[in-house]
Amino acid sequence: MVDLVPTADEVMNILVKTGAYRRGHFVYPNGKRASHYFQMPLAFRYYDNARILSVGLSRMFRMEKSISSRLPKVSVVSPSPGGIMVAFGVREALGAEQIYWAEMEEGKRQFRQYIGQGDVYPAIIVDDINRSGSAIRETIQLVKDLGSEVIGIGTIVKFDDAPNEFDGIPAKSLLSFDVNFYESKEEWQGSRSASDASEETVRF
Repeated sequence: MVDLVPTADEVMNILVKTGAYRRGHFVYPNGKRASHYFQMPLAFRYYDNARILSVGLSRMFRMEKSISSRLPKVSVVSPSPGGIMVAFGVREALGAEQIYWAEMEEGKRQFRQYIGQGDVYPAIIVDDINRSGSAIRETIQLVKDLGSEVIGIGTIVKFDDAPNEFDGIPAKSLLSFDVNFYESKEEWQGSRSASDASEETVRF
């Protein structure tokens, strides 16, 4: 079972080969800048890669008896549409019976799938990237507000300074990555990590 979990090097190799891992000058929505950016859909567009990553993450959950014993009456939940590809892959690998995803509407994260109180099975929250943890925290609250519990959390990539756990639940990931953020273009240009990066600027 452990052998089906890819190593961090194997995950990074997939992301580099597919262009899902990018280098350059990236300006995030909060105005901060970095030399690295992940576009996970570029890796998940290839079925073999999607299967390796999804099955790998699902195996990390299966190794937890507190999770595996609840299957198949488990829901897999994504904090946003961007994580749906991960959620579907993990749901299939686990044989979980439900899948949901949240969306941002008027600045608020919410479900739009006509979910009622008590409808959601014990939830595993999955996403492509754990950057700051805010999306995961908001989704945990959504699940709790519907009268359910969160039993697992995981992402393909986790930034080093992102939370390692939420409410005592470990945040699993296939790859931990150190992304340095900078407040200005001048600070970015003066950083070692930016010295060999493209001058192309991409805003999100």
